[in-house]
Amino acid sequence: MKGTILITSKQLVILKNGSLIILGAFIYAIAINDFLIPHQIGEGGVTGLTTIGYYALHIPPFLTNLFLNGFLLVIGFRFLDQKTVWYSLWAVLWISIFLKLPRLLQYHTSQTIIPAVAGGVLMGVAMGIIFRGEGTIAGSTILAKIMNRYFGMMTGTAMLLFDLIVAIPSGFVIGLQNMILTVIELYVSAVVLNNLLSRFGAKKSVTIITNQTDRVTAILSERLKQGITLVDAKGYYHQEKRSMIYIICTKSQLAEIVPLISEIDPKAFVVVEDVHSVNGKLLDKIL
Repeated sequence: MKGTILITSKQLVILKNGSLIILGAFIYAIAINDFLIPHQIGEGGVTGLTTIGYYALHIPPFLTNLFLNGFLLVIGFRFLDQKTVWYSLWAVLWISIFLKLPRLLQYHTSQTIIPAVAGGVLMGVAMGIIFRGEGTIAGSTILAKIMNRYFGMMTGTAMLLFDLIVAIPSGFVIGLQNMILTVIELYVSAVVLNNLLSRFGAKKSVTIITNQTDRVTAILSERLKQGITLVDAKGYYHQEKRSMIYIICTKSQLAEIVPLISEIDPKAFVVVEDVHSVNGKLLDKIL
């Protein structure tokens, strides 16, 4: 049809990732502008340096963020794939834009633990969204991605390590109490980020041992419309050979599988475990 614009799958992925990064950048800026800076709570990595620069020298955070992260992105080009670096540049640009905007929530409290925890949660959520968009916030996340890629260290844990290098000395500028609050905020952020990343590819593995293997397999295959693996096994005590049924499924599918097995064979032995499964090319996302 004339005038119809066709969007390729690659363009759709770029549009989706770009939108996720903008959303994550917005939440990240709210955490800094509305929870950390108003309560003189620091941060780690480059973001920590932007807050220290603001507290000590009144340098606008968006300028420090743009300059220092630009430098680290150059390093990223050497160790990370170019797609991640370009998405990270997109994230840094939008974070800098949102940091320049006026405060949105105008929130202030004397209970300083509240903004520390709230800021940590928002930071973790924001970085999780940006990572899902295949980007980073540059700074310590570039270094964390390198540690993740070459040493297998969890991204959130590696970030916490690098962030503490900046956060602890910041106590000379923001004071001991606020430095402790900064460490709490960083810990909360790392925990939230690790949990969000661990949910990528999260599924359930179900192992079923039953006397009615053929019937259970046939019904599950018909219901689930997916592959089912049969594993040859032999019981040591009775020396009896039997096939075990092994399935990878979602939580919603599990809710359908369990009552179905109970109905077919109430004496079936079922083991359910949490697993993380993705295609080989996406394996780095679950580390």
